[in-house]
Amino acid sequence: MHYVQRNLLAVEQPADLAEANRAAKVWVLEVAGVREHGTTHVPPLRRFREEEQAALLALPAEPFSLREVRGAKVHRDCHVQVESSYYSAPFAYVGQRLDAYVYEHTVQLYDGVRLLVTHPRARRPGQRLTRLEHYPAEKSFYLVHTRDYCQQQANRIGPGCAQVVKQLLEERPLDRLRSVQGLLGLARRYSPERLEAACTRALHYGDATYRRLKRILEAGLDQVPLEPGPLQPELRFYEYARPVGDFFSEEVGLC
Repeated sequence: MHYVQRNLLAVEQPADLAEANRAAKVWVLEVAGVREHGTTHVPPLRRFREEEQAALLALPAEPFSLREVRGAKVHRDCHVQVESSYYSAPFAYVGQRLDAYVYEHTVQLYDGVRLLVTHPRARRPGQRLTRLEHYPAEKSFYLVHTRDYCQQQANRIGPGCAQVVKQLLEERPLDRLRSVQGLLGLARRYSPERLEAACTRALHYGDATYRRLKRILEAGLDQVPLEPGPLQPELRFYEYARPVGDFFSEEVGLC
């Protein structure tokens, strides 16, 4: 079109761009489009109507609205940051830089010319738009298994497990959800029956934490009958505990 307009301008100066476009349309339809092409020996308009017109695609429903293209690094959480919001990308690209195409209503992530994902554009700063398939299988497990799901699974295992999970999630549920998910995973490793027995024992001695339950199962204490009588705390062994003599000499008296 610019070539056509330059040729027209060489003949006469149009009043404005609209007039130049009208003159170019006449020139294409009545001159350049109907004369024999030097290479194909077919008039361009004839070839367009017979071969090319049927291959044209419909225009997009919305006008082209690309605002900017920027580089974005895929962080360890499988997300890139664009305009203070976060968009997931396949975990295979962690540590790499992608091109983020920011449109009016969408954000597209490209690796070179390869489109990886199209996200709806975030509506507020800090919003995270995540696709679970972008995580490795072992990571997406923890995103699918929510607080309610974990409580339902614990209820199926038994009343002891249900009570332990309920206690853990009553205080700082977001912080302890990962521990609860790990706790329920012990049922797959040892069996639901053994996990229920371990939970009952942990509740009996007042130390129903994931670490304690794991140690009970590793030591087989879930299969040991509970001692009758008042509850007594189990003896705890700390990995870095040292005798008092390491801190005080024999000359120093202890109160």
